[in-house]
Amino acid sequence: MACEVLKIAIIGYGLRGQCYGRCVKNHPELAQVVAVADVDPDKVAAARETFGLSGGQCYSSAADLLAQPKLADAVFLCTQDRQHVPMGLTALERGYHVMMEKPISPELSECLAIREKAHACGKHVAVCHVLRYSPFYQKVKEVITSGRLGRVYHLSAVEDVGYFHQAHSFVRGNWRNSAETSPMILAKSCHDMDLIQWLMGEKCISLSSVGALSHFRADQAPEGAALRCLDGCKCKESCPYDAEKIYITNPGTGVRSNGGAWPGTAVVLEPTEENLYEALRTGPYGRCVYHCDNDVVDHQAVAMEFEDGATADFTMTAFTRVPGRRIRVMGTLGLLEGDASKGVVEVTEFGKPTEEIPTFANRAAGEGHSGGDQPLVLDFLKVIQGGGGQNLTSIDASVHSHVMALAAEASRLAHGARVALAEFEAGTAKR
Repeated sequence: MACEVLKIAIIGYGLRGQCYGRCVKNHPELAQVVAVADVDPDKVAAARETFGLSGGQCYSSAADLLAQPKLADAVFLCTQDRQHVPMGLTALERGYHVMMEKPISPELSECLAIREKAHACGKHVAVCHVLRYSPFYQKVKEVITSGRLGRVYHLSAVEDVGYFHQAHSFVRGNWRNSAETSPMILAKSCHDMDLIQWLMGEKCISLSSVGALSHFRADQAPEGAALRCLDGCKCKESCPYDAEKIYITNPGTGVRSNGGAWPGTAVVLEPTEENLYEALRTGPYGRCVYHCDNDVVDHQAVAMEFEDGATADFTMTAFTRVPGRRIRVMGTLGLLEGDASKGVVEVTEFGKPTEEIPTFANRAAGEGHSGGDQPLVLDFLKVIQGGGGQNLTSIDASVHSHVMALAAEASRLAHGARVALAEFEAGTAKR
């Protein structure tokens, strides 16, 4: 028997809200978007056209939408980091299931509060740790679980943020300032903390971390740098972080070659050269990367110990050519190596030839996050429909990775001091 089509409300119609909305629209047999809220009237108008909504289904704030009698079965929360939990608590009290963009919150108390509220209300809360659903990491998990590597004693993971992505999102953009959003290890790398604890299959019991904001600071500005890239900067030709290069002229990232795709879509709703030039003259994305109000790190390393005695290390760095993730998993019987951007997992059982396993064949064209966005949305819909689903990123599954990330930041601020996670979660760790 066919299940009833679910009704979805989206709060925050930025890039992530738009992505998840497209995933729903691609599957009208499962769900439909019936309401949208955003503080930007242009985004509301775009959502209204995309989903065929009436004026009465469009709201200028989350508060307005959540003040109405229950409008849908579930709410997708795609707002800024520090808004997730207050909105999520209200949504749960109103009777909604919640799919929440990561991170849950930069405050440990809020992470624990939303978990408690979800249990009390008997509702599902899924956190958008989409990489668990990507074909690449699904294959990595499958190989580990199969026993081909034997007992895993160490995992090493690297996240290459990419020089232009760091400049766009974490120097000029929405996630540049930890007081306004989250520290870098949570805002960008809670995906990685989540993947590591999921793949290891054990809880992390302690960790230490070091890192800093070393380059994107005023004291590192080259001589002649202007406050804005388009204001006669004398370093423009040699600077890879020049806003005109990143958003207009560079192959791949610039609007002249990428047809108006990201990162231009994060700067203006409809990226054209004219629109982007205007935004760069007046908005935050045209600022010199050495003269912004950013404070999040541009490189960080974390060393972790797990319950069974296994260990892991993680490195995040801004200073790479392109964004990507790489992984090595070391076991008693074999080694797994993989590059998510290439979509290939290499498995070497000791004494045997290396096997190359491609994963892109299982990824739909155009899907983001290594193909994990749509599978996550579909799984969430199946879970709240009562039709099963893996429920890989339930609130219970996701909170521990946030404890890891927040403990790593506490360790970094304490110059690499070891943090015991049980004590940290209980609030007794030295801060």
